Amino acid sequence: MKKLLITGASGFLGWNLCHLAKPDWEVYSTYFVHHLDIPGIKTWKVDLTNFQELKRLFNDINPAAVIHTAAQSQPNFCQTHPEESYTINVTASCNIAGLCADKSIRCVFTSTDLVFDGLNAPYRETDPVCPVNIYGEQKVLAETGMLERYPLTAVCRMPLMFGMATPTAKSFIQPFIQTLQEGKELKLFIDEFRTPVSGNTAAKGLLLALTKINGLIHLGGKERISRYDFGRLLTEVFQLPLTGLKSCRQQDVKMAAPRPGDVSLDSSQAFDLGYQPLSLREQLQELA
Repeated sequence: MKKLLITGASGFLGWNLCHLAKPDWEVYSTYFVHHLDIPGIKTWKVDLTNFQELKRLFNDINPAAVIHTAAQSQPNFCQTHPEESYTINVTASCNIAGLCADKSIRCVFTSTDLVFDGLNAPYRETDPVCPVNIYGEQKVLAETGMLERYPLTAVCRMPLMFGMATPTAKSFIQPFIQTLQEGKELKLFIDEFRTPVSGNTAAKGLLLALTKINGLIHLGGKERISRYDFGRLLTEVFQLPLTGLKSCRQQDVKMAAPRPGDVSLDSSQAFDLGYQPLSLREQLQELA
């Protein structure tokens, strides 16, 4: 089998991707802080911001393809630590594209729906980017820099993702579930809209991009939904108490990073290529 290098295996998306890729690839994965063992997958501790270490990794493994999921993906952290997050989100990403270009191998990058300002959804690949926070700005710089270095890079703009906790990472639904199970109040936005998918669905999209995409592609789900309505659906599927679920607006919660209102993705290009997310209810039922 061909060798696939997946960065960020200790992250939520990376972990899901490693498991899904394992039957068809000889998978090598990287982590930096959170050590993990995934049966049948070779894991390497690597500082991706150290170019010599990164170059040595490529030379030692000699992969046929790379999917780069490693990132500092917390917008509030990026807003308060712009230089630290820049090194992994931008510098490392551009270096990975350059190394893939040197070897003429497939390169897939995970960007975000937060490259948009939320004023003109749903967004297609051809729509101009206009991020409202530093995390979105860094992802735009990474997209541009990677495509300049290696135009054959598949830049996948990912939506909000959910799923069960991995040994080293959670998705946003774990604290939701815990809060409601404990009978506490959970306030969710009625004015923030996304097109979410499960981690497993997102991983399927990335593996599709690996074989079929050069340039930009959106891998959102088929349903536009607010955080609050997603919470209601979650309570139905997981049979959680609804009493603690309350609605609020973005302006009611003080956050370091500004948030766009509606970054729903139009992913019809990916749908036409065979990316077919199930309904949100069905994806949640797979987890329940």
